[in-house]
Amino acid sequence: MRLVPTAALCLALGAGQALAAEDTITIGMVLEPPNLDPTGGAAAAIDEVVYANIFEGLTRFAPDGSIVPGLAKSWEANENATVYTFRLHDGVTFHDGSAMDAEDVKFTLDRARAAESTNAQKALFAGIENVEVVDPLTVRVTLSAPDGNFPFNMAWGDAVIVAPETVDSLATAPVGTGPFRFDRWAQGDRIEIVRNSDYWGATPALASATFKFISDPNAAFAAMMAGDVDAFPNFPAPETLSQFEADPRFEVIVGSTEGETILAMNNAQAPLDDVRVREAIAHAISRQDIIDGAMFGYGTPIGTHFPPHHPDYVDLTELSAHDPARAKTLLEEAGQTDLTLRLALPPPSYARRGGEIVAAQLRAVGIETEITNLEWAQWLEQVFTGRDFDLTIVSHTEPMDINIYARPDYYFQYGGPDFAASMENLTSTTDAAARSDILKDAQRMIAEDYVNGFLFQLAKTGVANAGIEGLWENAPTQANDLTGVYWTE
Repeated sequence: MRLVPTAALCLALGAGQALAAEDTITIGMVLEPPNLDPTGGAAAAIDEVVYANIFEGLTRFAPDGSIVPGLAKSWEANENATVYTFRLHDGVTFHDGSAMDAEDVKFTLDRARAAESTNAQKALFAGIENVEVVDPLTVRVTLSAPDGNFPFNMAWGDAVIVAPETVDSLATAPVGTGPFRFDRWAQGDRIEIVRNSDYWGATPALASATFKFISDPNAAFAAMMAGDVDAFPNFPAPETLSQFEADPRFEVIVGSTEGETILAMNNAQAPLDDVRVREAIAHAISRQDIIDGAMFGYGTPIGTHFPPHHPDYVDLTELSAHDPARAKTLLEEAGQTDLTLRLALPPPSYARRGGEIVAAQLRAVGIETEITNLEWAQWLEQVFTGRDFDLTIVSHTEPMDINIYARPDYYFQYGGPDFAASMENLTSTTDAAARSDILKDAQRMIAEDYVNGFLFQLAKTGVANAGIEGLWENAPTQANDLTGVYWTE
């Protein structure tokens, strides 16, 4: 256990750190969420604020990535995993004082799977055939096909339980069941949450927390040094981590994430609808140069959309190894010797810094790029929703999300029929060994189709005051879960 600095050392610290209250914390975040409704938005920054803090699901991710009970104290499945029965905790209330019961679970799941649903992960609920309220504390979910992964799906932030009475205000005034309730949002600056005194579960040690938005790496470094921020779980300036490591006031926390960082390509738009062009782009990329130049060595090369720490991962990096000569040959074969592509970059430093490196690597094989730096809301509107782009760099931080490649309407517009069939097979398969084989085949399928340029698995590089305990080292989902965070004495 790390202890707070000694009294003598504290005198030398900035006032913000020396006088830090033991029951409050300020968390730094690179991106401000566009809204606070995890059931209606795709931005990872939403879950970074609300997951496990304000909202809860039937199940949830533990820090080690395992699935543990949430609002459901237990669940059971029938023999072929087509019917799941969830038994809810008694005495759970929403932050407005209303009771949370099986009717709210039914409402949430039916809303998420409805034809007009705006849930960013609607596919999680597509297999639900019926949701039945057995009694106020019991819900029975019937699936159209076997799915041994259903409790995992229910742990996503997109599956948190909401109430019909407050659902229309979730974007700006979220009402959940979690250990913290929403207090204030100063747009462009911070979000404040406070302890929920009526929480049904264990009372958190923190009485309040502030999420402070600092996108500029230099400003993030200055904020940590001044004590204006107590912890920055996803620190945007990895080049400065060595300075924090040498300073006893801080702890550097390096772990893994579910973030596959990719050079996404618009597969439905010429010339990227030609696999030869996509393969040429993949061979033009030097992953290690991007990791070293944009992430200062933090990151693991990947050759497909799957995390290297997963037991079913297949190392396919050689399929798209750095080979400029091969890239030039493929472009000539495709008749694309004078090509200019638009490269849209969201705010994170891995994208902005990585984009400059990628542009130089593409130029070396004869592809020019027109770089546009977009704010997060612009990127979501233009790229993710509008699909108006050629190339973009983004990290997909959702867990086990390879199934997005089965969706032809997803922003990179792939949806290969063979891959879609593979995902349907995965959903209906419950045998662990068989599921493993399907996942390995699926990884190879998108790698050999060069759907995107697979760059690296995003490392979780965090910095915190040395007196803080309980922050997640790894990131099984995009969250700043504060339920177990406390200041040491």
